[in-house]
Amino acid sequence: MCGIVGYIGTQAASAILVEGLQKLEYRGYDSAGIATILNDGIHCVRAKGKLKNLQDKLEGIENPAQVGIGHTRWATHGKPEEYNAHPHMDTDRRIAVVQNGIIENYRDLREHLKAKGHEFRSDTDTEVIPHLIAEYLKEIRNQQSTDAAATPFLEAVRRAVNDLRGAFALAIINADYPDELIAVKQQAPLAIGFGKGEFFCASDTPALVSHTRTVLTLENSEIARLMPVGVEVYSFGGDRLRKTPQTLNWNPILVEKQGFKHFMLKEIYEQPGVVRACLEAYLDSEWTAQFNASPMHLNLAAEFYQDIEQIQIVACGTSWHAGLVGKYLLEQLAEIPTQVQYASEFRYAPAPLTPHTLTIGVTQSGETADTLSALDMEKRRRAEVGGKFQAKLLGITNRPDSTLGHLVDDLIDTHAGIEIGVAATKTFTAQLVAFYCLALDLAYRRQTVSLDRLEEIIIELRQLPAQIESILEVQERYVEQLAHEFTETQDFIFLGRGINFPIALEGALKLKEISYIHAEGYPAGEMKHGPIALLDEKVPVVAIANAGSSL
Repeated sequence: MCGIVGYIGTQAASAILVEGLQKLEYRGYDSAGIATILNDGIHCVRAKGKLKNLQDKLEGIENPAQVGIGHTRWATHGKPEEYNAHPHMDTDRRIAVVQNGIIENYRDLREHLKAKGHEFRSDTDTEVIPHLIAEYLKEIRNQQSTDAAATPFLEAVRRAVNDLRGAFALAIINADYPDELIAVKQQAPLAIGFGKGEFFCASDTPALVSHTRTVLTLENSEIARLMPVGVEVYSFGGDRLRKTPQTLNWNPILVEKQGFKHFMLKEIYEQPGVVRACLEAYLDSEWTAQFNASPMHLNLAAEFYQDIEQIQIVACGTSWHAGLVGKYLLEQLAEIPTQVQYASEFRYAPAPLTPHTLTIGVTQSGETADTLSALDMEKRRRAEVGGKFQAKLLGITNRPDSTLGHLVDDLIDTHAGIEIGVAATKTFTAQLVAFYCLALDLAYRRQTVSLDRLEEIIIELRQLPAQIESILEVQERYVEQLAHEFTETQDFIFLGRGINFPIALEGALKLKEISYIHAEGYPAGEMKHGPIALLDEKVPVVAIANAGSSL
């Protein structure tokens, strides 16, 4: 996961790019860089490590360039060294590219281009892109022909991206075409921001909202040409497309830390408000067992509820853990057999087709490539069979305007607000609430839970925000002090039973990705079947042992 930004307009691009990268720093920590078109050439500055190192390099440099691109990197190909940092350029240093994603066929392209005399300076997959564009540009110029609606630069990019295999988002500049910035989307998020006489692109909207709230989210296989006078969008086939931007209802202040040390802490403390927002959106505030209607109003189509005999959930990471909780709720409350699949594995080994099956894709951003690919594959293979195997897709996301929103038939918006922290906190909690709402709605309609029991659960749900607030008060007084007792610990075990087993898995994941401490989650009853051998006085055990086995 990397962050990319781009700007073209009337202001100095450098400061705008760095500001955008600050909003996207959660997407990559191992290096950062920017490239601008200055004095008929590409001016590129890169630095290893955190964004602060790049800012230090830029200090005191006078750069009035009004077009540029920037990148913050999370390494996938090549060591986290400055020579592997983005932007990457072609042999003549006339074209610069930043990428979020992976080019799967870069080795073949690299060998092909080296045979033509191109010189490579990094170990990355991204570097093949500017070289490939340069090769096509030379070919177009030699032929002295191109599409009438496109510049040679745009046409070279179009031809190049059709050679790429993988999931990627790109921002590209060319010193020979200083009034153009080209953005490309293929299975990786990219949005265009519309300002007054200036335009932006970014891999996530928090980088845009301080400048504009008018945004166009690119679809897969689309190329945007940003110019000082406007934006044009083309398909990979070269067809000009008509697109309509939308206005975000986000307040720029929502993306600021608001007094917290970091965004993750801010988002931890936003959890009570997020749970309230989700419940207010879907739960009938006056519902009791005497009502002759579902307690939930999920705004799903009437046909959604028909003939659901099985459910399969596809997700990655934290969303996969939320899916495990969802499985527990859907089976225990609605009595619907449910499977949870890793989206990344489902793509290569999908479950056998079963009739009357609801497929739920869970992704905070709505842009998780593996989850989208799994859903798209399921949609296509069920369309080939049809009938009782027809696809029924539901998305659970925090971003209804995302690619997921266009892919699925029905959607549950978790109403969690902008998430900037690297590790999911409030969005995980919101996904759990969404699964509760869905399971209770289905349970009511299928009459699998008594109305009195349903009312008990709903009363408990309404108390959740206040209970989370009380836990956060304990965090201030006690949890931070407790953490100091484990500063030398290198291994943790998390245990939970039933619905708490996925919570143990999520706890272990959080500790790994935030503290870089090895941690494992187990079902509590399985600990004695082997893993107990790992325990000694140096291995703490976190037991998630809430009273009773309540849902």
